[in-house]
Amino acid sequence: MSRSPREVVEDVRRMVAGEGVVFGDLFAEDGVLRYPFAPPGMPRELVGRDTIREYHSAASARRSLLEMEGVDMLVRDTDDPEVVVVEIEHHGYSHGIGGPYRFRALGVVRVRDGEIVEYDDYMDPIAMAAMLGRTKDLVAALTAA
Repeated sequence: MSRSPREVVEDVRRMVAGEGVVFGDLFAEDGVLRYPFAPPGMPRELVGRDTIREYHSAASARRSLLEMEGVDMLVRDTDDPEVVVVEIEHHGYSHGIGGPYRFRALGVVRVRDGEIVEYDDYMDPIAMAAMLGRTKDLVAALTAA
């Protein structure tokens, strides 16, 4: 029996919390991950499990800047049984800013046969840059764009 969208996004929460889940492993072979509000230098779309896995393993260095103290998740069902909307918020201490942080993102996730086939990740690039202590880098990238 395949896993429901709610069960799959619980694994997304576990991945965010650093509980040993590899994000790319949750995707179908041809799954698509989109970042509609991607800042300069970040892809807007990643296609395929291997591409998603490779991108996220390379980006995992940012994680060392954070000491997460908690990850909360709220899941909302939709009229489509394959789709859930998930709010994930984590908080803790950021070495990038030398203080506490709180970060929330919204995802629209389509799961088929227990695997993510589409994930639209709506995160705030300004809040992300602030959390990592990289607002100057973001401003420079936006100025150059």
